[in-house]
Amino acid sequence: MASAMSERYHHRQRWAARGALAAAALAALLPLVSGGLKGLLLLAAGIAGLALTAAALWWVLSRRGPVRVAAATLAAASPVAVITLFATAGLLWVVFASLLLWCLAVWSGRYALRSTGLRPVRAKEYRTPPPQRPFLLLNPRSGGGKVEKFSLKEKAEALGAHVVLLDPDRHQDVTELARAAVADGADLLGVAGGDGTQALVAAVAAEHGLPFLVISAGTRNHFAMDLGLDRDDPSTCLDALTDGVELRVDLGFADDRPFVNNASFGVYGAVVQSPGYREDKVGAALERLPELLTRQSGPRLTATADGTTVTDPQAILVSNNPYRMDDPFGFGRRERLNSGKLGVLALRVDSAVEAAELLLSPRPEGLTVLTAQHVVVQGDEANLEVGLDGEALTLPAPVHCRIARRALRVRVPRDRPGVPEAQPRLDWRRLRKLAAAVGRTAAPSRTWRT
Repeated sequence: MASAMSERYHHRQRWAARGALAAAALAALLPLVSGGLKGLLLLAAGIAGLALTAAALWWVLSRRGPVRVAAATLAAASPVAVITLFATAGLLWVVFASLLLWCLAVWSGRYALRSTGLRPVRAKEYRTPPPQRPFLLLNPRSGGGKVEKFSLKEKAEALGAHVVLLDPDRHQDVTELARAAVADGADLLGVAGGDGTQALVAAVAAEHGLPFLVISAGTRNHFAMDLGLDRDDPSTCLDALTDGVELRVDLGFADDRPFVNNASFGVYGAVVQSPGYREDKVGAALERLPELLTRQSGPRLTATADGTTVTDPQAILVSNNPYRMDDPFGFGRRERLNSGKLGVLALRVDSAVEAAELLLSPRPEGLTVLTAQHVVVQGDEANLEVGLDGEALTLPAPVHCRIARRALRVRVPRDRPGVPEAQPRLDWRRLRKLAAAVGRTAAPSRTWRT
């Protein structure tokens, strides 16, 4: 019976693969079949419009004054002009029909490949007794005041935690506060705050082998998201104090400075240094980017990742485990936090043509994606500006980035939303093999182990 069910499932997979290929072919051919030569010309116009929009966005970021204004107008006008061309030709329906067919092709292709490739990882959970003397640091300004909105202090104290409310009007060394709590007998350290604060306290917890509690009260909560925590209601994170399990996750370091998400060098590392960045991120970026992107200011960077060298990128991002790049719905997420690998993204764009290639090419030359255990970032200046989990730092060059595998014990609620299931990367070659297969699958199933 099990064999029959398996055969039916693989039969559905084969038909899903065939459906994906058919839908993709129809999406590509529909403009030609419906419009003939006119459809072919309009398709070329659509591709040119995308390239022009990418080039215009490059000019927006790398120029000032009237050129920036004109480029912004062009970036907005190009897609409108393309849509108008299709509408005038009576082929606007073709655009929507092609988009629907592409969506069908992607959905069917992912269904077909779901069990023939690497399956998503679920981190192993360790059952440990609840902490007896938990210590929590809460930042009242984090996330626009979530600490007060969700009564985190009161709820944590009701669960037996010792809570320190950070004073927003004066600087406090959270590392020293955490170490003092450990010396006083704390058996768990936790933070409600931004990722930068999380990293500092996490390093103390890892140093002493204590569990660490993440309370998703920050603005973006990238680390909490990749741990599968509830970002809408941070008070649910406190359930870990009474009904929790532990995960073993990695911790990144730039020299001796910890990070839970990433260390950014180059463009972003310089932008976060701007005095007005916290109040106006877009304005601060537009003010600094022209000189940074055209290399009128900032260091000339070189990154070496386990023997691979990347020369002269404008931006380098080193992440604690690699980010997903192949899934638009999971873009910026990390499928694992315990692989023992740093992710490396390096970007080099020196012209509008290269900006268009970045958007249109499946493998743009200006984008380098690597994984490594050790990354060295060098520059032609004595010090490098770094954005470490969004915090502005200056570190002496070269900066050595490394990863401490499974060094951090993170205590999370037993019941939590979880990390959304990762979708398999569309591999059209494998889809063709699967569609033509007469056996069970086109490739053996493999599962990652943690």
